[in-house]
Amino acid sequence: MATTTPSRGRRRAPSRMTRAAGKAAALQKPRVILALLLLLALTSVMLLDGYLRAEVGGDERVRSNASSSKVPDKILDGGPILSFRGGEAQSQSVPEKTIALTFDDGPNPTWTPQILKILEANDVPGTFFVVGSMVSRYPGIVKDLVDQGNEIGIHTFTHVDLSYQSDDRIAREMDQTQLALAGAAGITTTLFRAPYSSEADAIDNYSWPVYKKLGEEGYTSVFVDTDSDDWKRPGVSKIIKWATPSKNKGASVLFHDAGGERSQTVKALGTYIKKMKAKGYTFTTISGAIRQGNGQNTENAQSGQAAQNSQQPGSEQGEQSAQAGGEAPGGQQGQQGQQPGQSGQAGQAGGVNSLQAAHRTATGTTLYEGKALVAAVAVAEWTVPGLATGLAVVGVAVMGRFGMMLILARRHYRQRNKRRFSWGPTVTQPVSVIVPAYNEKECIANTLESLAKSTHPIEIIVVDDGSTDNTSEIARSAAESFGMTNVRVIRQENAGKPAALNNGVRSASYDIVVMMDGDTVFEPDAVHQLVQPFADPEVGAVAGNAKVGNRNTIIGAWQHIEYVMGFNLDRRMYDLLRCMPTIPGAIGAFRRDAVLEVGGMSEDTLAEDTDITIAMHRGGWRVVYQEHARAWTEAPASLKQLWSQRYRWSYGTMQALWKHRKSLTDKGPSGRFGRVGMPLVVIFQIVTPVFAPLIDVFTLYSMIFIDFKAALLAWLAVLCVQLVCAAYAFRLDREKYRYLLMMPLQQLAYRQMMYLVLIHSCITALTGGRLRWQKLKRTGEVGTPAGVG
Repeated sequence: MATTTPSRGRRRAPSRMTRAAGKAAALQKPRVILALLLLLALTSVMLLDGYLRAEVGGDERVRSNASSSKVPDKILDGGPILSFRGGEAQSQSVPEKTIALTFDDGPNPTWTPQILKILEANDVPGTFFVVGSMVSRYPGIVKDLVDQGNEIGIHTFTHVDLSYQSDDRIAREMDQTQLALAGAAGITTTLFRAPYSSEADAIDNYSWPVYKKLGEEGYTSVFVDTDSDDWKRPGVSKIIKWATPSKNKGASVLFHDAGGERSQTVKALGTYIKKMKAKGYTFTTISGAIRQGNGQNTENAQSGQAAQNSQQPGSEQGEQSAQAGGEAPGGQQGQQGQQPGQSGQAGQAGGVNSLQAAHRTATGTTLYEGKALVAAVAVAEWTVPGLATGLAVVGVAVMGRFGMMLILARRHYRQRNKRRFSWGPTVTQPVSVIVPAYNEKECIANTLESLAKSTHPIEIIVVDDGSTDNTSEIARSAAESFGMTNVRVIRQENAGKPAALNNGVRSASYDIVVMMDGDTVFEPDAVHQLVQPFADPEVGAVAGNAKVGNRNTIIGAWQHIEYVMGFNLDRRMYDLLRCMPTIPGAIGAFRRDAVLEVGGMSEDTLAEDTDITIAMHRGGWRVVYQEHARAWTEAPASLKQLWSQRYRWSYGTMQALWKHRKSLTDKGPSGRFGRVGMPLVVIFQIVTPVFAPLIDVFTLYSMIFIDFKAALLAWLAVLCVQLVCAAYAFRLDREKYRYLLMMPLQQLAYRQMMYLVLIHSCITALTGGRLRWQKLKRTGEVGTPAGVG
C-alpha cells in the first residue's frame, strides 16, 4: 500500500464552499415551489374545465311531487313573468297575439348560430336563458347574440335545480353567470329562468323561497306558457303544433338551442315564425312583453312615458329598467345610455331593435372579473384538449418504447448468453480500480473488502477528495487488515468527483481502468466480467450492472424496480442500438488512453458519467453493457436524499446533452448517438417523465368526473404493460418477483416526485444555476454482496 501527495486540481476554500452551498440551498426552495405551482396550476385548469362541463359540481337531481301550499294562489294561477317590485310578488302574462320566443341551455357552437340566423332573417328577437358555463366557453356567440338585439337571461352556471341548493350555492350560480356575461358581452341581466322549471303552477314550497330571494335581489323569474317539447325530438310538425298558443293567447314559448341534437328545432323555427306572423302574432322579448303589458293596463302618465321611451331608446333607461324588473341584481341601478344590442333606431315594441331593458352595462370590478373568467376559461379550453392530445401521443410513444425494449432486450440476452458468444481472447491483464471517496467512513471498508475478493488481478487507487471524516485512514487500516498490498490512497484537496477520477486515471498503472463509487461493493467476479468486452478493439467503455443493496425499505424497493428495469431493458436496448447514454458511476470500465484522449472526466456537468459516455461515442468508441458484472450500491434512504440525487442526475443529463448537441450533425459513432441516442434520452428521460404524473392526475380526474370504469381500466392496462416489462426484466436478472408488489404505489407516488425533480432541473437550467458534487448520507448497510436479494 502506498500514499501519495495531493494531486493538482481545482481547489475550493471551505468558506467559499459554504457560501456556494448556502446560495444553492437558498435557490432550491423557490424552484421547488415553482414546480409544485406548475402542477397545481395544471390541476386547477383541469378542474375548471370539468366545472364548466358540469363534470365538477354538477347536480342532476330534479325535485318533483312537492306541495305548493305556501305559494300564493295568484302566482300559481298567474302569468309566466314573476317579479317582486316593492317586495310584493306580482305575476304578468304576455299580451294577446304576442309571442316571446325563449331559448334555454345555450349557447351552443352548432345550434345557436343557426337559430340566430333564422331570427335575423325573420326580423324577430329572442330571449336566451343561458348557462353560465356555456357562456364562458363560447363568449363570441353571446356577443353576437346581444349585438343582434336579442335578450339574455340567466339559466344558472351549471344547470342545477336550485331548490336543492344552499343560499351560498345559489349566489355562486347567479354571480358566476353574471361575471361570464360581463366578460363575454359587457352586460349583466335581471332575467332568470330556473332549470327544470315549466309553468308557474309548478312552483312548490321548495322553489318558492328561491324565487322570493332572487326577486328581492332584483331578478324577474320567467316561466313557460307554451312548451314546444323540442327536446323530445318528436318531429318538426309536432314541435310547431305544440309551440302554438291556443285562442290567440299571448305566450312565453320555450325552445332549446343546446342540451342535445337540435336539428328539428332549427328546421321548425323558421316555419313556426312565418305561421304565427300569418295569424297576426307579433314577436317580442320578455322585457318587451313586460312593457306592453304595463302599457295596456295603465292609463296614466307613466304609460305615456313608457310609450315615448319605446320610440326613444336609451332616454329614460333607469325607469324602463325598473318597469322590466326593478333594481338590478346586486343593487345596480339601470344606467342611462344605449344598452348592448341597441341599434339606436326606434322600433316596434316587439322588433329586433327594441330596447332590452333587462340588460345592464357591466362596469368596474364586475367587468374586469368577467373578462378574467373568460380568459381563464379560454386557457382551460385550449389546455385540457391539448393536454389530452399530448398525453395520448406520450402514451403511444411509451407503449412503443416498451415494445421495442422487450424485443431488443430479448435479442440482447440471447445474443450475449449463447455458449459460443465471445468478445475475443479472454482479458487477463491487470486493471486499475479507481475509488473516488468523500467522507465515506461508513462504506469504504466494505468497498475494499469486496475488492480484496476479486478474481481478477487489480490495483486499487482510493482518491480521498478532501474528506473530513478520516476516510483515508480508514482505507489504509482496512487494506492492512485484509492483507491488501495493491492499494494506494491518494489525498487531494476537495475538488469534486471528476477531479478525483481524473487524478486516479493519471495515477493508474494499467491500460484499463475500472471506476466505482466509494459506497459500492463488487461481486468477486465483477471486475473480470466487466473487462472482457475489451477483447474487442472497438470497445472503449463498458457499463456494468448496478443493483440496489438496501432494497428492504419502500424507497429502496422503488429504486430496485427502477434499476432492474433501467439496466436490464434500457441498457440492453441502447447497447444493440450502439447509443448507450450513461455508464453508471457505480460500476464502469474504460480504456485509459480513450479517457485521456477525450479530455478526461469533465467538470462541465453534474453528470460526469453521462458526459464521459457521450464523449466516448464522439471519440469513435463503442460503448457496451455487460450484464454479468454486478455491483451493489446503497440507494438514498430518504426522500430528501433521493430528491438531491435525482436532481443532480437529471440536471446533469440536461447539461451533458446540451454540451454534446453538435453530435446531431456529426458522422460516424458520434452522429449515431446524436440522431438515435440523444432523441431517445430527451423523449424518455426528460419529456415523458414530466408528462407521466399528469397522466395520473388526468386519470384521477376522469375517474371522479367523467367515466370511472373506463379511466380505471385504462390506467390498469398501462400498469399491466409496465408490470409485464418489469417482470421480464426481473426474470433476465433472476430477481425475486415480490418487489413488484410495490410497483402500483411506485407509479402513484414515485413518479410525482420525479416530475417535480425534472421541473426543478429545468428551472435550474433556465436560470443558469450550478450545483457542486453532493454527498449523500450513507449508513454502510450494504456490505458484501453475498446473500443480498
